[in-house]
Amino acid sequence: MTDRAAIGVDLGGSHVMAAVVDEEGKIHSKHELDLDDHAPSAVVAALASVVKLAIDGSKHDVVGIGIGSPGNIDPGSGTIRYSPNFGWENVPLGQRVRDEFPKYRVFVANDARCATLGEYAHGVGQGTQDFVLLTLGTGIGGGIVSGGALAMGNQMGAGEIGHHQIRPDSGFICGCGKVGCFEAQASGTGLIRHAMRLAPSFPRSGLLDVPRERLGSKAIRKAAQAGDAHALATWSAYCDDLALGLANVIAFVNPAVIALGGGVSSAGDFMIERVKPLVDLRTTMVPRGTTRIVRATLGNDAGAVGAATAAMRGGLIAQAPAAVA
Repeated sequence: MTDRAAIGVDLGGSHVMAAVVDEEGKIHSKHELDLDDHAPSAVVAALASVVKLAIDGSKHDVVGIGIGSPGNIDPGSGTIRYSPNFGWENVPLGQRVRDEFPKYRVFVANDARCATLGEYAHGVGQGTQDFVLLTLGTGIGGGIVSGGALAMGNQMGAGEIGHHQIRPDSGFICGCGKVGCFEAQASGTGLIRHAMRLAPSFPRSGLLDVPRERLGSKAIRKAAQAGDAHALATWSAYCDDLALGLANVIAFVNPAVIALGGGVSSAGDFMIERVKPLVDLRTTMVPRGTTRIVRATLGNDAGAVGAATAAMRGGLIAQAPAAVA
């Protein structure tokens, strides 16, 4: 067993989780707190609390703290330039955590990019050079590994795949303000919106017995598997949009593997076997079927594992540094 570890922090809108993660990506403990207050001081206090619990309980040599946070982040300072999830602009999160833990190096990065690094380094992306992670939840997050390096972009904004438009004329309005973004159409929220759009055609649907605010992607998927006509039509429309976006991803970066994570991916083969042939139909400039579409393996732990990996490697570095003899 390796003696080195880092603390990986998954900072979300409703909770913060800190995990002790070793060099092999194994989680040894987790500590979580709910977030009721998004003021920077309150978030830093909660984050510091769970990190302290993780450090104090660890039997490893903790070498750093990695934090995955929503938003656009300056990688050098760890300042959150903009985070709609928290309503933050130019919040020096990295420095505030360094002030709390002066003995440790602190690295802050976008949560979706951290999850991509985690899945690439310690999950289903291992052994590939060109890899894409997509998390299908309330929105669509993820990231791109190209030629063995995590794509970051000019202003650290590469990998926002959820905000390319696939239905600009007839799609749903996205939270970003555009119409028909991949995220608006093919996230878990998009699945529910497809069900609502189709509801008038299925007035006796069992899905309509569930209050809209309680209707979730899992209920729709289970109803589709049970043969409900409304749910099947919804699933078909959703998978068509998901396939359209995935085919675009193949055209953009031609990955060897696209891994699907997030809540909707729990559908497993029921989703992937439906989507694969639709992706092949839309794949034109590379040989069809040469990008594997699989389910991500780290689940909700990918962000913390990736953040800890970044802390140990000194950044969002996809390839582990060569061992020094």
